[in-house]
Order: sequence, then C-alpha cells, then structure tokens
Amino acid sequence: MKIIILGAGQVGGTLAEHLATEGNDITVVDTDGDRLKELQNRLDIRTVRGKASFPHVLHQAGGDDADMLVAVTNSDEVNMVACQVAHSLFKTPTKISRIRAQDYTQYKELFGNSGVPVDVFISPEQVVTNYIKRLLEFPGALQVLDFANAKAKLVGVKAYYGGPLVGQELRYLREHLRSGVDTRVAAIYRKGTAILPQADTVIEADDEVFFIAAKKDIRTVMAELRRSEAPYKRVIIAGGGNIGARLAQVLEPFYHVKLIDHNKKRCIRLSEKVKSKTIIMNGSATDKELLLEANIENTDVFCALTNDDEVNVMSSMLAKQLGARKVMTLINKAEYVDLVQGEGIDIAISPSLTTIGSLLTHVRRGDVANVHSLRRGAAEALEAIAHGDRSTSKVVGRRLDEISLPEGTTIGAIVRNEKVIIAHGDVVIESDDHIILFVLDKKRIPEVERLFQVELGFF
Repeated sequence: MKIIILGAGQVGGTLAEHLATEGNDITVVDTDGDRLKELQNRLDIRTVRGKASFPHVLHQAGGDDADMLVAVTNSDEVNMVACQVAHSLFKTPTKISRIRAQDYTQYKELFGNSGVPVDVFISPEQVVTNYIKRLLEFPGALQVLDFANAKAKLVGVKAYYGGPLVGQELRYLREHLRSGVDTRVAAIYRKGTAILPQADTVIEADDEVFFIAAKKDIRTVMAELRRSEAPYKRVIIAGGGNIGARLAQVLEPFYHVKLIDHNKKRCIRLSEKVKSKTIIMNGSATDKELLLEANIENTDVFCALTNDDEVNVMSSMLAKQLGARKVMTLINKAEYVDLVQGEGIDIAISPSLTTIGSLLTHVRRGDVANVHSLRRGAAEALEAIAHGDRSTSKVVGRRLDEISLPEGTTIGAIVRNEKVIIAHGDVVIESDDHIILFVLDKKRIPEVERLFQVELGFF
C-alpha cells in the first residue's frame, strides 16, 4: 500500500517503522527536518518537510495516488484539515486522524460524508485509558487485550514460584481447570526469547505466558499460573492531563481514586470535571510527604501518567518504596519501556505502542477486526474474519490441523456468534468466524493476511 503518515513523533515514527518492514510504500511528513533525517537513516521510507495540511506538501508527498492518509501530528486541527484536503483534492480512499480533544470526539456527527471527511479517528488518550482500566480489572496481569467485542481476551501474566502449573508441562493445564473452562497458551517469553508452546513445554518461574480464554474464564486460568491477587480498591493517579483526567472519570464509580497534579489551576478545573468521589491533591508526585499524606502505603495501584518520563519513573519508584502494592508508569519513549519494567516498576506503558494496534487494524489486508502490537512490536495478535467457502477460502471448511500456518503463528480461539471456541485440531472454521491469531514474527504478517483473502470467485 502507498501510505502517507503526517507527523513524525512517537506514534508516527513507530507506525512508519512497523509498516516499512512489511514492504509498504511509506512517506512521512513533518516540519522537523532532524527528526525526518533520523527516520530516513533508519528506515526505507521517503520524507517530506513541510506543514502537513498544506495542499502542495501533500501533493509532494504523493497525495495524487496514495491509498491511505494517517494524520497523527500533535494538532487535532491540522490533522482534520489535512484529511479534508486529501479528500477534496486527491480523493484519498482512506483517511485516519488522531483527535485528542473530547470536545471534538463526543460529536460523532462532525465526521463522515456530511462532516469532516475522517474515516476513522483515534484518540491515544482514550486507548491508553481503556488499556489501564483492563489491567485494573485483572490484578496480576501484565497485558489484557480484547477481541470480538471483549467476548475473548488475550492475557499476559508472569508465572511465579508456587504457581500450580510452574514446573509442569502445558498438556496438564486442561486437567487442572474445572469442567467447562478451556484455554490455550498462545506464546511464552522466557528471558526475552519467544517460545512457541507445545504440549510438552514446561512452564518455568518468571516466564511471561500469554493465554486466550473467554472473558468469564480469565481469572480461573490466571489462578493456575500464579497466586491469586485480591481485587484492587484504592488507586492514586499522578498527572491530571488528558489521560489522568479521563482515567479518574472512568474509575471513580468503582474505586477509591486520588489524583495528584502540580498545577493548582488544573486541580481546580479537575475538581469541577470529576465527581466528588475523586480526591484532588495539589503538589508534586515526587514529594514523599505528599505521597504519605495520600496514604500511599495502603494504595493498591499507583499510576504515574504525567507528560514527563523522569517524573513518572521517579514517582513510581518512590511510591513502590513507600508501600504501594503495584505501580504502572507511562513511558513516552517506547525504547525505554523494557529498561524500566521490572526495576521497581510493575508495568511500563508506552502510548505509541498501545495506540499502534488501533492504526494497524485499518492497514491490514483481508477482513481484520482487531490488531494488537506486542513485545515492542516484535509480535502481533490479530482478529481476522473468515469469508467464503472451501473453494474460495484457504481456511473456511477446514479443520485447524489442516491449515498450513506461517512459522511462529498459532490460532488461539475462534469466536462464533456469542460462543468462544478454544482452538484444537479438530475444530472446523466456518464463514464469518472471528479467528484470533498470535504471530511471533511480524515478517510473517503478509502470509497470514493472504490466508484470509478470498478468491475472486467469492464475489
């Protein structure tokens, strides 16, 4: 595909890196020449320096025959105007825009054929908020991803000493589970190396285990891999920006929430925005006395969500030292995520890597309903919808053990109507099934896409 990416920041740069390695024709537009040079030295892409919404800049970037425009600059207004220019002047088929302000996104009628011609708008702040909310729902999870409207979930957990299955082969997992509960381990990461699970694979302590199960069975399966944790009740949020404020609003009906922000005027605005259940505190999240005043030693989760990575890391480490049960830390520089996670920080969250799946969903060929990027982009979990019949499809009408999957690819589950069917060799795929796959090597993605593309006879 020929794709123009507007904005070379963390999201735009990460997206360019993902797509360039898959053989797409990528052009990145930004006003920062140094950033463009750095990307061009590292990736096989074209770059254009200029303002993303200017018609002559989009023309120079190849707007005349682009298949897709992805506008992810730091300005909502520039992104929307660029989509309008691409639609009016170049008839670009697909236009995706990052829109951060809720003042825009809450009015759906603003977008579409009768409004601003944005086919898909993505709010990284909302994506990150939802991501953290899912983690809070399942204490002990490192990652929780939704598929088929949350009917099935892919969950990553760390196996600990004392877990019922640690030291045992995977074949015994189903024997341990109570009747009616089923799951499939999609991947295991051991000391950073991916292992494709087999029946005789032995789970070791400190393994990161990714499994798929129906939503109702997640906690049961987690209990087999690690000690069960009590539900979270008390949450402290550091940072009252877009993400922190959204998260407080989402959490306050279910948790005891305190929010800390250093800006007094923002604290006043936040106190008007959130309900009275959230306690707003003015001060620095790196202030030991303030954290003690906030009762940090009895806090279940401390979420550091400021715009400053250093503040997030330091406040998280301090909160952990003072007794917070778990700390989650926002790290804007994706390359630092693995460096800080585990060093006093339980979960490091990259906004760009969390958002990237939402963008990739609309880039993948075939009917792909969901994409989640994993392990800093090295692996991918996706939900593809099967179409056609045995003569027009490579998967429909076939047993799972008859399908030749690319190396390092596993099918974890099939969602058929309202039913979640865990993948076993004798399951036959039907048309309109939602198939959840785990791909260890992203270079294999084009092969996976071809599996779910129907032959011309289908049409």
